[in-house]
Amino acid sequence: MIEPSPLQHHPRLSDLLGLEVWLKREDLQPVRSYKLRGAYTLIASLDADQRAAGVTTASAGNHAQGVAFACARAGVRARVFLPRTTPRQKRDRVAALGGGLVEVVVGGDTYDEAAAASHAFARSSGATEVPAFDDPRTIAGQGTVALEILDQLDAPPDVVVVPVGGGGLLAGALAVLPQATRVIAAEPAGAASLAAGLAAGAPVDLPELDGFVDGAAVRRIGGLPLLAAQQGEPHLLAVPEGLVCVEMLDLYQTDGIIAEPAGALATAGLRLVGQPGSPLAIAPGSRVVAILSGGNNDVSRYAEVVERALVHEGLKHYFLVEFPQEPGALRRFLDEVLGPDDDITLFEYVKRNNRETGPALVGVELQDAADLAGLLRRMEDSPLRVEPVPPESPLFRFVQ
Repeated sequence: MIEPSPLQHHPRLSDLLGLEVWLKREDLQPVRSYKLRGAYTLIASLDADQRAAGVTTASAGNHAQGVAFACARAGVRARVFLPRTTPRQKRDRVAALGGGLVEVVVGGDTYDEAAAASHAFARSSGATEVPAFDDPRTIAGQGTVALEILDQLDAPPDVVVVPVGGGGLLAGALAVLPQATRVIAAEPAGAASLAAGLAAGAPVDLPELDGFVDGAAVRRIGGLPLLAAQQGEPHLLAVPEGLVCVEMLDLYQTDGIIAEPAGALATAGLRLVGQPGSPLAIAPGSRVVAILSGGNNDVSRYAEVVERALVHEGLKHYFLVEFPQEPGALRRFLDEVLGPDDDITLFEYVKRNNRETGPALVGVELQDAADLAGLLRRMEDSPLRVEPVPPESPLFRFVQ
């Protein structure tokens, strides 16, 4: 039996956006994500022969934990395939939750490669696949999140913001929520497989995938979730990964909530909707529920989270600077180019004796994003040759 997760009023976002914001705290489930629901529902439906043959699944981490939890309680063996991008914290949790009944196999760079390995094992072994999102039983289990929301409020909410990876949670929510409730489907901007599938009229592979929001970084939307979205017509929202990082830090520092990137996807999307001029603007005072889908974050990732948040907020910038190889060049840069509150966070310099100048990669952190204009102006006036490193540059990805 899975206990209902809390539905909590959220003062920070309510005050920030002028809305009545509630968080559905799926991070407080025993496996710290909603994925337990779908896995438990499917495994509970297996007959005796299927239980004896065991199950297999692929996951970015959270679904695997749900499968491990359900198998440990049902006495069913499982082989779980995880991509190499799955944080170690999630790998260790899968093994711990499953005990001796779950074998963890790590391989492939994406969820989709892990899924292919799980399919192959199911064909060769007779094990039952437990899909993370593209199965009616999984979708039915995920839909219990929305059922609980309706039970926990005195009236249906005006808006529900649902994080989307493979689409199982969205499909379950669309099946349960009344038509009067507006559903916003929040996808990572670098892994918007639902938007791609709706545009193509069928599931398609994304040519490029940003795996940072690992719990929602799925290259191809599920067929059943896409059909549900075609019929339910949720409002689509592509959430920048940097904004997800900003929200993760606010959840941690202000609210005391540890959210993984996918867990902060809905609340980050709500902040995006709340910005002036948003085409998905919500009427002031509306009752809004954001599903905080998971809290399995690896503490070792926080350095990258902070970096991405600073870049998104315009507080962190990188430059290639050509310094003359003469005494005092760096001092003049510090005195004449940097502002009084600017801070150098990275300085990589290679001195070459046979050249008059030497390049340096310089990272600068600002106290206020508005300070950038003055910094660029001083760089332009300086005799130094300075080239900004844009976020889309391969060099920028190297330093992140």
